Amino acid sequence: MNPLARADDQNAVQPNGGNSMADQRTQTSGNSGRRAVISILLPCLLIAHFLWNLLTPAHEFPMRSEQIMTMVLDGFMFVGLFGLRDAMPKPLFWLALVAGLGLFTLRLTSEEGWWTGHFVYYLRPR
Repeated sequence: MNPLARADDQNAVQPNGGNSMADQRTQTSGNSGRRAVISILLPCLLIAHFLWNLLTPAHEFPMRSEQIMTMVLDGFMFVGLFGLRDAMPKPLFWLALVAGLGLFTLRLTSEEGWWTGHFVYYLRPR
């Protein structure tokens, strides 16, 4: 390589405002607070959703699209637990893991459970 070209490359204006890659600060410090909040809210949401489905009776079947959407969102939250497992307290991770498995287990308890995701199903009297 030409030594003059090398000197020109070192003195060239960088597209990021004159800073080289070594001078840039990492952006992880700003995202660490957001990750900490999500690592607490996600397992709490999964546990609360499981307790709601376990303790609250369902009164009607949802539309098929709502059933699939709920199952996909539950699956994404379950997978998200493993991505955030190092940032959350271990007991909270294990409780949320059991709750996530419980959400899918509730779907396998009966035909009504498959459709509603709840443990108990009955129609209200009119």
